[in-house]
Amino acid sequence: MDELELGLKRLIVVALNLEDLTPDEIGSDEPLFGSEGLGLDSIDALELGVALRKTYGIKIESVTDEIREHFYSVRSLARFIAAQRAE
Repeated sequence: MDELELGLKRLIVVALNLEDLTPDEIGSDEPLFGSEGLGLDSIDALELGVALRKTYGIKIESVTDEIREHFYSVRSLARFIAAQRAE
């Protein structure tokens, strides 16, 4: 498993207090939001966004369709963070 993806899974579990879940139980391509996958909601999205800013220093100016796509799964978030770091 990619180090960044594993770090994101750990961050999700800790930042969102998902005590019944381990990072290994989160699939990299599993949807994070909605009725499928983890089932996170809009409050979770805000908390996750704050944790990502603090941990990885990424900037999210506003929530757009593109940002929603980046937040689809752990893998898409990892690609987004890697791209932000490269800039």
